[in-house]
Amino acid sequence: MHKTMAGMHQGANDSAAGMAGDPAKVSRTIGISMDDTMRFTPEQISVKAGETIRFFVKNAGKLDHEMVIGTSDELKAHAEMMRAMPGMKHAERNMIALAAGQRGGIVWQFDKAGKVDFACLIPGHSTAGMVGKVVVE
Repeated sequence: MHKTMAGMHQGANDSAAGMAGDPAKVSRTIGISMDDTMRFTPEQISVKAGETIRFFVKNAGKLDHEMVIGTSDELKAHAEMMRAMPGMKHAERNMIALAAGQRGGIVWQFDKAGKVDFACLIPGHSTAGMVGKVVVE
């Protein structure tokens, strides 16, 4: 049985990565670009515990890319699910999937100090280096 990312993020205490944020309570907006060099720009972001961030995400490449926020274990589980079901379309509050040239956003609240990961979980992308980290102070 596969756990879905939605199931992992329904409550504030379900994930060390935080939870979906309230768009009315955004502390600040951070721009992130994804491209076909299999990189996020920037790759590391610093936020303060309690901040709600609006990530404004742009796919500057010619391939599909996605940004998924989670703990390392959650991202591994999600990547396994994507490998098992290639071509599956899904939308969770901790992710944005964008075709070439598209823009979109994620609103996320970081409630605990620590490190939170993000990655493109399209098969082969994260292993090629399409990963990043949010340092929560």
